[in-house]
Amino acid sequence: MDQPAVSGAAAPAAAPARPVFEAVGLTKTYRRGPERVRALRGMDVAVGAGEVVALVGPSGSGKTTLLNVVCGWEEPDGGRVDWHGPDPGRPQRERRWDEVAVVPQDLGLVAEVTVAENVLLPLWLAGRFGDDDHRHAMGYLDRFNLAHAGDRAPAELSLGEQQRLAVARALVVRPRLLLADEPTGHQDAGSAELLFGAFRALAAGGGACLVATHSEEFLDHADRVVAMRDGRLA
Repeated sequence: MDQPAVSGAAAPAAAPARPVFEAVGLTKTYRRGPERVRALRGMDVAVGAGEVVALVGPSGSGKTTLLNVVCGWEEPDGGRVDWHGPDPGRPQRERRWDEVAVVPQDLGLVAEVTVAENVLLPLWLAGRFGDDDHRHAMGYLDRFNLAHAGDRAPAELSLGEQQRLAVARALVVRPRLLLADEPTGHQDAGSAELLFGAFRALAAGGGACLVATHSEEFLDHADRVVAMRDGRLA
């Protein structure tokens, strides 16, 4: 799918005044048999506290690779990711869920536990077992129209419901940075608005969101648009 039109949207800007992270000169190359695929070619991006940033571009432009490098799931061949905040020298891959939360394109739900337990899992991993934490997590299920499915397995949900579950799981710890890869691709208009509102609420509380998307509607909810093509800023 081609990237959504961005006429009227803000052009990629310089680093925000209070960046949560800055990626500088990122390069990444993969091997596919004898072929070398240059996924990132000197990519620069920064996202600031209180921002929702839309990351757009055609399929294969490097959006997913950029998110994977920023969160520490992949190492870049060159360039760096500078974290601004607690423990700036800590490697990205060692950061807690309340610092960097990810909604991957494959969602990464835990099939062996229930829908409710998927949302609670990040809290449990953070050692948060209190009644208030439980109510907070269950509130996300209600907000995203998933309360009826709390005791089901994720596989029993529709794909759109699974997407909302993955977003709820990421948001439940109120992360400083949310990275999401096509989180609204299977939502109807009403459900997409629920997710857009949740991203805006995280930003209003001082968090930051970088969302790879093909949704033109999402651009209306973003503060900035960063467009990629062939592994670099378009």
